[in-house]
Amino acid sequence: QVQLAESGGGLVQAGGSLRLSCAASGRTFSTYHMGWFRQAPGKERDFVAAISSSGRTTYYADFVKGRFTIARNNAENTVYLQMNSLKPEDTAVYYCGASPQSVYLRQEYDYWGQGTQVTVSS
Repeated sequence: QVQLAESGGGLVQAGGSLRLSCAASGRTFSTYHMGWFRQAPGKERDFVAAISSSGRTTYYADFVKGRFTIARNNAENTVYLQMNSLKPEDTAVYYCGASPQSVYLRQEYDYWGQGTQVTVSS
């Protein structure tokens, strides 16, 4: 069992930065690939970024490449999403999830956090 809790969301102006954190409970955190997804009102929950269980491999959606960076600290059971050069279209609720295998498909994730709101004003 893994419990996830996101933090770090907020209101920021376009061009600004935010750093999201996702704290995990449970001794099996380091065995899971971790991902960030986002969901805007009326839209699907979309893949944003993911990182392998070891932290050696990262994956990004095309629309965040070069702007967002995912990282994890297995000793502290935490995964991060550094978001730079934010745009109004990045506005969404951001969720972290834990997956035993696949990273791109949300249905492959076993656990989710409650989400954190990110709002980017123009």
